[in-house]
Amino acid sequence: MKKITFTLPAEALGNATGAILLGDFNDWNFDKGISLSVQPDGTLAASVELEAGKSYQYRFLLSDGTWVNDWAAQQYVHDAAFGVENSLVIVPTETIVDKVANIAKKVEAAVAPKEEKEPAKAKTAAPKVKKEKVATVAKKVKAETAPKEEPAKPQKEAKAVAPATKKKKLK
Repeated sequence: MKKITFTLPAEALGNATGAILLGDFNDWNFDKGISLSVQPDGTLAASVELEAGKSYQYRFLLSDGTWVNDWAAQQYVHDAAFGVENSLVIVPTETIVDKVANIAKKVEAAVAPKEEKEPAKAKTAAPKVKKEKVATVAKKVKAETAPKEEPAKPQKEAKAVAPATKKKKLK
């Protein structure tokens, strides 16, 4: 699903005071019409979650009963049954980047610790333990990744040599 924002310029309203969005996505049903809200710049807008890879026809119905098309529609499609042109939006398919981002959000949500209602003491103690674990792991990683020095070769011990004495030959 992709969030698509539909906008209608303020100039398109004429004497109308509001508008609803109708289209294939809500079966053109007035009761399911999506109200557009006024934006800071004066335009009217509404966002809808639509299925990626599909196209949808739509129009705006103004509060005075006038139908208008989206002035910035991607395309327009002739509707022979009513003799009008409808606006058309083609929802882009998900790219691999979008899929990875969605999976990452789901994994993050699944892995994120659930906050439990605990006494204040328990909440303050938990981070301390976590910091200690992180520090321990950091020391281990540092030790494992530090350049390894070759052990110093043992030096030969110097033997104390007694002063040479001359041996007398016995005859």
